[in-house]
Amino acid sequence: MPAVSDRLSQKELESYLWGAATLLRGLIDASDYKQYIFPLLFFKRLSDVWEGDYTEAFEDTQDEGYATATANDRFTVPEGAHWKDVRDASRDVGRALLNAYQAIEAANPERLKGVFGSAAWTDKAQMPDETLKNLIEHFSKHTLSLANVPEDELGNGYEYLIKQFADDSGHTAQEFYTNRTLVHLMAQMLEPKAGETIYDPTCGTGGMLISCLAEVKRNGGDTRTIGLYGQELINITAAIARMNLVLHGVYDFDIRSGNTLHNPALIEGDQLRTFDLVLANPPYSIKKWNREAWQSDQWGRNFLGTPPQGRADYAFFQHILKSMDPKTGRCAILFPHGVLFRNEEEEMRTKLVEEDLVECVLGLGPNLFYNSPMEACVLICRSQKTKDREGRILFINAVKEVARQNAQSFLKPEHQSKILTAYQGFSDQPGFAHVATRGEVLAKDGDLSIPKYVEKVKLSTGGALDLPSTWANFESDGRYFWTEMDSLVEMLDDVVAKEANDA
Repeated sequence: MPAVSDRLSQKELESYLWGAATLLRGLIDASDYKQYIFPLLFFKRLSDVWEGDYTEAFEDTQDEGYATATANDRFTVPEGAHWKDVRDASRDVGRALLNAYQAIEAANPERLKGVFGSAAWTDKAQMPDETLKNLIEHFSKHTLSLANVPEDELGNGYEYLIKQFADDSGHTAQEFYTNRTLVHLMAQMLEPKAGETIYDPTCGTGGMLISCLAEVKRNGGDTRTIGLYGQELINITAAIARMNLVLHGVYDFDIRSGNTLHNPALIEGDQLRTFDLVLANPPYSIKKWNREAWQSDQWGRNFLGTPPQGRADYAFFQHILKSMDPKTGRCAILFPHGVLFRNEEEEMRTKLVEEDLVECVLGLGPNLFYNSPMEACVLICRSQKTKDREGRILFINAVKEVARQNAQSFLKPEHQSKILTAYQGFSDQPGFAHVATRGEVLAKDGDLSIPKYVEKVKLSTGGALDLPSTWANFESDGRYFWTEMDSLVEMLDDVVAKEANDA
């Protein structure tokens, strides 16, 4: 029987979860915390929920067989693989944990295969028995039953832990954390509905998928009818995504591991599987990818052309477009601004505009990429636009719609609301939004740079100049220049790298 515990507040839960990570300080690199903390948290939750279901059924019937079968309805925790079994281990704790993990995965192959990752649990030099026992005793302080910690609250705690790990590890944060306020906005713009399928080809820890699920729930939709799908390159991050979804109460999901560009895992027959919604924050301008294979891509993802070796952005872009349902498909992709105007991608960008796939280009302020000062943009595309939006693209300049706190930028609710209202209204707003025709964009060689379409509103100074207005003018006038400079720097970096490789 699990220990009796009171209902945890959100603050108490977060403190409890982060307290486990602090036990590893000085023992392993902060970037490795997730490999140990997340599986332990997940194991504790599975065990406590199972025990809660068992206890309730047994108290009702006094039938051990019935109680066990009832507890196994949600997921199976085999005999000998419960939290209490590992807690009782006096030595070789890592081996006891690993055995329990393997038993649970084997008993739940469809949903939990690979969910615990591949940390070196039996390496006592890396993780001695004493450290593991301290972690286990820390997690044993509270019972993570559904009664004590409902799914939404544990999910929020889990998201908190992800962000804390991002803050603590810094240099590896981007692989598993995307600014949640921006993700929420992207979900709102796509309007996910009950019964739809949602896909993230570079899903990280599943934050975009969960945000869409929350949006459906917020609007009163039945989340049980939502199908969530993803692929993630890094095995441990894919495992964290699976854990994250289960801890949020999601059971209909399919998260695959592997390289999305080289080996897309979600296919049907000889074609990519298609989805109603696709959200993504692909890795930026990766240089090491198989460009040669892309030229004859068996999935037909090169319909716009072959991206340059030094930038795979339009490879991910085309994969996403090809993954959209031909009728209902829509996507929101987070990119650096360079994809809007770089010369080397002009031909592909022009075809993109010609095919009338782009619905909205949203420019955002700096520092919304984790630990990066660069400005972000979001591209919204649809397989089939509504009649009133055919042949038209909405440009939104929201670079000033951003707040900053604790060295991190984010979107306040009022920022999200202003952007969302502009997107839904799809009309001109001086200095903020402009609806351009396809012909207007093609006349600029398919250039999607926002300053070319959204003109700033000239500030009136009453005939006199002052410092605030002068600075505001400088910021606005210089923004396009600096985005162009960023692109130039990227190109020069590529040249230097190529010369170094050739030397």
